[in-house]
Amino acid sequence: MRIVELTESTRQNVLNDLLKRSPNNYSQYEETVSEILSDVKENGDRALFAYTQKFDKFRLTPENIRVTREEIREAYAQMDPELVEVIRRSAANIRAFHEKQLRSSWFDAREDGTILGMRITPIARAGVYVPGGKAAYPSSVLMNVIPAKVAGVTEIMMTTPPGPDGKVNPGTLVAADIAGVDAIYRAGGAQAIAAMAYGTESVPKVDKITGPGNIYVALAKKAVYGYVSIDSIAGPSEILVLADETANPRYVAADLLSQAEHDELASAILITTSRELALQVSAEVDGFVARLSRREIMEKSLENYGYILLAEDMEAAIQTANDIASEHLEILTKNPFDTMTRIRNAGAVFLGEYSSEPLGDYYAGPNHILPTNGTARFFSPVNVDDFIKKTSIISYSREALQAVHRDIERFAESEGLTAHANSVRVRFEE
Repeated sequence: MRIVELTESTRQNVLNDLLKRSPNNYSQYEETVSEILSDVKENGDRALFAYTQKFDKFRLTPENIRVTREEIREAYAQMDPELVEVIRRSAANIRAFHEKQLRSSWFDAREDGTILGMRITPIARAGVYVPGGKAAYPSSVLMNVIPAKVAGVTEIMMTTPPGPDGKVNPGTLVAADIAGVDAIYRAGGAQAIAAMAYGTESVPKVDKITGPGNIYVALAKKAVYGYVSIDSIAGPSEILVLADETANPRYVAADLLSQAEHDELASAILITTSRELALQVSAEVDGFVARLSRREIMEKSLENYGYILLAEDMEAAIQTANDIASEHLEILTKNPFDTMTRIRNAGAVFLGEYSSEPLGDYYAGPNHILPTNGTARFFSPVNVDDFIKKTSIISYSREALQAVHRDIERFAESEGLTAHANSVRVRFEE
């Protein structure tokens, strides 16, 4: 891995380099996505089925678009029973973590007859997109569905592309069943996003779409935002390790590669105050890459977006980590909890040498659908709040309104909204 002295210039170069990976920079695909969305919006099932035939080589019909219970039973039979139990345990951990995020409605009543409050209600229907083929990740099914289930969403439906034989990845089906999905539809790509956003004869319109996908899926989600809510526009995976001289270089190297293997656009960065650690990590990375299975992907990822940044001190290292706002941040320092208190921006933080990133991907319980491309400065991981709505409640008695009505009228009139003022004034006419 390249080792770079951390200066203001190199810091800015790294930030600019990482931003090139944003889905916002793939405008060349937007016209194609727009055509697909418009076609499905106008022609419903006919367009959805045609695109499935074109891209997935499977002939969809109203009778076979929905996965049956028999197919789900077959998926269980195809799975290693021990892996099914691992998925169940992972689901239990994810559910327990997200249950702690639940909120309750609240009301504040005062003696003058004022009642203010906030009513918490789940959205009615959530749509989850799940990639197919080699990119099928049952863990992401759990992370999308379980928070919605905990929130109390009435109906959770899932779309995922079929193979040419119409089959859906068995791991995806088993995870969906364990998580509690209500309906699974064979549809993928931008056309599946359009079907969930607008509704077709076979696929009902949803209120929110979550889940990862390729650039066409990401741009489709971006385009339908407003017709429905979405979780985020996910970019390529990324990891940042913040380490001092106490870190184990072998652990650091292994953790960097856990994200570099995702794809050629993945980012893996070490920021350290120790030159010796930097050299050791670079050597360990070379050793791992030479024998791990996704060698070509990792080499390309590290060549494009892999860095070891040598910081003058921990203060400069932490400032850069906050500027990068990484999706995953591992802290491997002498006192990781103290270091963590100075971190403002990260999707998920992993503390100490036995909290490697895959623990969060698969098992611990916190959500692994995280903000990328620096958006951890203002976005959060997928959570229960993503699937609820907050409704303000206001009730005033005559006595309570009488005490403040002139203030309201004056404020409204200052904005030139005389009908607003009149709406209050008429209640106190002689």
